[in-house]
Amino acid sequence: MVPPRAKVFLSSLLALGLLAGSMPIFLSNQGPSLSALAPNGGKPSASAVEKAPLSPPKVQPDAPAPALSDRLVEYHMDVRYEPEQNKLKGKQTVTWTHPGKRSVNELYFHLYPNAFASDETTFMKESGGRLRSDPMPENGYGSMKITNVKTTEGLGLTQRLQFVQPDDGNINDQSLAKLRLPKPVKGGESITLHLEFEVELPKIFARMGRTEDFVMAGQWFPKISVYEPAGTRGRTQEGWNLHQYHGNSEFYSNFGIYSVRIRVPEDYIVAATGFPTKPAQKANGEKIYQFYADDVHDFAWAASPNFVTAEEAYSAPGIPGVRIKLYLDPAHKDLKERYFDTAKTALSSFGKWYGSYPYSTLSIVVPPYSGNGAGGMEYPTLVTAFGANNDSPGYELERTVIHEIAHQYFYGIVANNEFEEAWLDEAFASYAEEKVMEKQYGITSNTAAQGASITSPEPLKMESWKYSSHENYALNVYTRGKLVLQGIERQVGSKTMDKIMMTYAKKFRFKHPTTTDFQKVVEQVTQSSWQSYFDQYVYGSQMADIAIDRIKTKNKGTQTHPWYVSTVNITSKGGDVTDVPIVFAFGDGKLVERTWSGKNGKVTYTLEYHTPLAWVMVDPKYTIMLENKHINNYMKAGMDPKVVTRWNLSITKLVETLFGSMSW
Repeated sequence: MVPPRAKVFLSSLLALGLLAGSMPIFLSNQGPSLSALAPNGGKPSASAVEKAPLSPPKVQPDAPAPALSDRLVEYHMDVRYEPEQNKLKGKQTVTWTHPGKRSVNELYFHLYPNAFASDETTFMKESGGRLRSDPMPENGYGSMKITNVKTTEGLGLTQRLQFVQPDDGNINDQSLAKLRLPKPVKGGESITLHLEFEVELPKIFARMGRTEDFVMAGQWFPKISVYEPAGTRGRTQEGWNLHQYHGNSEFYSNFGIYSVRIRVPEDYIVAATGFPTKPAQKANGEKIYQFYADDVHDFAWAASPNFVTAEEAYSAPGIPGVRIKLYLDPAHKDLKERYFDTAKTALSSFGKWYGSYPYSTLSIVVPPYSGNGAGGMEYPTLVTAFGANNDSPGYELERTVIHEIAHQYFYGIVANNEFEEAWLDEAFASYAEEKVMEKQYGITSNTAAQGASITSPEPLKMESWKYSSHENYALNVYTRGKLVLQGIERQVGSKTMDKIMMTYAKKFRFKHPTTTDFQKVVEQVTQSSWQSYFDQYVYGSQMADIAIDRIKTKNKGTQTHPWYVSTVNITSKGGDVTDVPIVFAFGDGKLVERTWSGKNGKVTYTLEYHTPLAWVMVDPKYTIMLENKHINNYMKAGMDPKVVTRWNLSITKLVETLFGSMSW
């Protein structure tokens, strides 16, 4: 997910201004059974729908291809959107395969729509009823209810459901539910359940819901939580990874197969994860779509009668063949070429940098402006751009689409746990986004201003809801995390960094890596230890801070033949730094350049010249990515150190106040 950029831009301007002062941003009961979604012999065919046993056979493609992932879950779903009731009504058959060794007596389901059930849910309390700059509209609540659960033998389990709150004990939060099973599931065994559910759609402000005629169904169905075997993501003992829906958190789930029928009013157009297995059909005032996707860990869809659609086939090195599909709000109907070009640019870049794109489709949904809260979000093979505000957006159109397509790799294919290590998708997508923006559009971000915005650095490997505020979550997980990656690149060079990123993306393709896994790749490629760097800047909350402490000049010559000896004391007051460029300027305009290794945390330079030293500046081109206090990088000779200290502290406090007052 990408945060709004406008305020980042404003932040950059403010930081630049301050820097300049001191130196030169989801069924009716008559409907067919779910098994009809996957008839014997292959994926849903174009033949007429027939009733079949409740327990569907395993779905495999007509021409089976090797599974790319472990496919631990299999969902068959039939969902109807009822605009008059503002509801989704669904049936689901889900099969879960136990990946561990110990028997389990319960399953856990994420019921994400319940995050919007009241002001007392964990999500609403933590977020204050808003996401990014989008507040919840008046009476915008929504919820999910599981109306029936039974086994394949017909045993009812609905009364066995229990809401749990492992993170905060908030009894008003029903975003996670435990289902006690009638008998244990042993390691390696599978269990199939049949569920019926209803979703009352919230008004869109946080990813999913409805506005006007537009529906965004993200996280709309009961989703099984992840059971992690020992060794997964560093676990010493196997078990469930269980978290509620938090104000900052996104999602984490297993790879699997999805076969989904979607019923909407007959004038609606549907965009969805995966690909349609047959043309949409109209019957009884409905339009019925059927989609299939495998080796994905989520399924999302959007619907509107107003979509302006377009489609193009595209292939390139790393992109064997993909159909790019646009579903545009009418306000952006004339911008389809920009969307196509951006998608192709992103896909071709990421295909070369991070490995081939393994799916046959990529859909881009542009919500209406009133649905902006659903914009800027990633789902497997489907991304949303920001809500259409006007017909002439700036480069934020490209930047947002590129960022979300980057998530097809970092979150989509390389599937980290977004609850616990959000930087592994957000920072990586931001890093990839900036590389494309610079290489293809010539737009370079102001990393000095971005660094200066990090006034409250916090560790990157941390549960997303434990950050001190939403602002600090965004600044650390997106911006600071991206700067950490750029800081590595500064030290190793772009070619080695490209190798690091490609190695990581390929090694953990369709796996669930951790920060430690990434660190090991960095060390493997560079053949050196990065423990200190990761301890300070990733596992810790360090930032760089290089200060010029003192300039002292003395004339050792005569009045007629002066000869000045200048002593300059420079200290690293923050995390470790390397290869620090320094410029010394003398009274007659002469410049002397030096590079400090950063060793020992401090250094003294003595320079002799016939004119006195005028000023000194550390890192004049702002190459040290993780420095956030550039205010003390410059000093004029002859200033009282006490005055400099007071002045710098005052300006630093002003910077912190300005950035602290801004929200994302």
